[in-house]
Amino acid sequence: MANHILVVDDDPSICEALERGFRLEGFAVRIATNGEAAIQEIELTEPALLILDINMPQVDGIQVIKYIRSKSIDLPVCVLSARDEIQDRVLGLEAGADDYLIKPFAFEELLARVRALLRRSGVESSKSLTLGELKVDPLTREVTYFDNQLILTRKEFELLYTLAGNPGIVFTREQLLDKVWGYDFEVQTNVVDVFVGYLRKKMEDTGNERLIETVRGVGFVLKR
Repeated sequence: MANHILVVDDDPSICEALERGFRLEGFAVRIATNGEAAIQEIELTEPALLILDINMPQVDGIQVIKYIRSKSIDLPVCVLSARDEIQDRVLGLEAGADDYLIKPFAFEELLARVRALLRRSGVESSKSLTLGELKVDPLTREVTYFDNQLILTRKEFELLYTLAGNPGIVFTREQLLDKVWGYDFEVQTNVVDVFVGYLRKKMEDTGNERLIETVRGVGFVLKR
């Protein structure tokens, strides 16, 4: 279902508020109160989008993300995290989440992000890219750099493909939020910087040359 959202949180008040809010906006909503129940719900009927709390007893949000990504389930995931749980947000994004929102949050902002993530259908082009030692294939989602195959999350791949498809072009963070995340509205997040950091780490892990450069005060560019 294109408008089907699965909300996973062990706080009943948050579940109730989000279910009510999204239903009023025309979404179909299912609720799971723990990670194990979330996995069962996803296996029963895959939602269009997953809103997932990180800190839950027994099976936590990180484990849920790792499980669905290991099964090649490619649904968008927005994780919810308390303000002082920076490491949990990092782990969530590294595991394959697409975005995060810090508690407490305004429902209107979560709604805007959900709609943006649902608008994004991933890389639309089927054109393979080769820039020196970098090879990117959107059909197979395979990326190699200096003959090393890189294992990328969906958003890491989409970000790299956007930059590699426009070598030498400087993108602002706002432009990348629009093109990769679908955020055509102002949002306070450092998610672009976080994902650029992940890409650099994976590409430069064996001492390879840095391709993605920071243009101070502007944004990012992939060198020709």
